Amino acid sequence: MAINYSLKTSWMLVCFGSALLCLSVAQPKLKPLWVKPQAKPKMLRALPATPSLKMAIAAMSSRIVVDLSEARIYSYWGKQLIGKYPVAVGQPGWETPTGTFKVLHKQLNPVWKQPITGDIFPAGPNNPLGDRWIGFWADERHQIGFHGTNKEDLVGKAVSHGCLRMRNADIRALYKQVSVGTPVIVRK
Repeated sequence: MAINYSLKTSWMLVCFGSALLCLSVAQPKLKPLWVKPQAKPKMLRALPATPSLKMAIAAMSSRIVVDLSEARIYSYWGKQLIGKYPVAVGQPGWETPTGTFKVLHKQLNPVWKQPITGDIFPAGPNNPLGDRWIGFWADERHQIGFHGTNKEDLVGKAVSHGCLRMRNADIRALYKQVSVGTPVIVRK
């Protein structure tokens, strides 16, 4: 192992030294550092990050851990815990799926389709999803995610159709902490 490390170090020094030699030969005659420049140097402006880049950075840095036995969500930025929130979890027969997922989409003022009756609930104060939706699991018929609720007294209980219901203030905070692509780990 020490021989391999030494070989890598030697090879790196040879490459670095060669690059410096090439740069010094290829450079035109340089002015000494103590000569005052005649013109003011131009400041370069960095371009703003694109929305896709911002989402990728947030997704790499943040994650959500859901502990179903505690009925809690833990939100992390790197290794730093930035929030923990109580949730209502799936009721028997509609258990919240466990595993590793990622945020698929986010939506303000979602419309809800009741999974049993098919009734449609428009956005507004009577909508069981509240005013934020963070989806992380879907099949051809159902979607599961984090959302607010119009019945905050049920948070902490097993009453949902698999989703993770949150107090409205909590889902608004979580909505700001995650991006599409953020990992979601759901465990028992």
